[in-house]
Amino acid sequence: MTSRLVRCVEELCKVLPIKHVSTLVGLSWNTVKRIDKARLIRELPSIAWGEVRRLAIDEFALHKGHRYATVVADADTRQVLWVGEGRSRLDLRPFFEQLGEYAKSIEAVAMDQNSAFDLEVKLHCPQAEVVYDLFHVVAKYGREVIDRVRVDQANTLRSDKPARRAVKRSRWLLLKNRSNLSGKQEAKLEELIAINQPLATVYVLKEQLKELWRCRNAWEAFKLWRQWWRSCRESGLKPLMDFARKLLPYLRGILASAKYPLNTSVLEGMNNKIKVIKRMAYGYRDIQYFFLKIKHAFPAKW
Repeated sequence: MTSRLVRCVEELCKVLPIKHVSTLVGLSWNTVKRIDKARLIRELPSIAWGEVRRLAIDEFALHKGHRYATVVADADTRQVLWVGEGRSRLDLRPFFEQLGEYAKSIEAVAMDQNSAFDLEVKLHCPQAEVVYDLFHVVAKYGREVIDRVRVDQANTLRSDKPARRAVKRSRWLLLKNRSNLSGKQEAKLEELIAINQPLATVYVLKEQLKELWRCRNAWEAFKLWRQWWRSCRESGLKPLMDFARKLLPYLRGILASAKYPLNTSVLEGMNNKIKVIKRMAYGYRDIQYFFLKIKHAFPAKW
């Protein structure tokens, strides 16, 4: 095989799935993958461990509903530092073993409040502040509050089919950021919340919840939290009250976002891009190869 053909395969693999490259160059799937994997190992982005101060930790499914993996990124440069199989506290430990003495320089770590990662962070980085990420909290609010209330409201409208249909189809109107709605969608949203008080309540309180991550200091965030908590309790909506109660133990990590405003687009962007890599079928036959693809997809951005 000529060096020119190898270079051609390497360049094509940066933008196309192996199957397509194999067809284009007339080489077997395994040969193309072997060439690309060798390139990924050879060109693996270096990491300036001594400059890492803030981390973002997330998990993703390797196969839907089954095996999972964990990814750790530099929250400032957005570089993926480590990827490993599993999503338990012990599964994360190899990362901190690799981090070594640099663990004492970590100031804050963003994560999903439902994980056990916070215990491992406190073991290795006791000085670091755990920050619960807006992206995951709002996603959970959507599943546990908006979806539940929307279904409940649809069930009360069985005798009014047009209204019931409108409520059942309102999920994305209620979940999407208002700035991402078209003029037509925004008009539908306004009409919906004008005629349905429970949906109006959970929508407004979703927007207020997001404001906690935009506060300038912890005291301002705490005052806003108390106001939000009171509104949840006074709403009379059980899914909303249950969600607020379950969120209370994580209050410190939410308020910490005022001091360490870690951009949620770090985790959201990683989450979405990893899904794209999975769809291109890079990783199922060789986990190491899949993880190399992820690391190359997120080099440091200064």
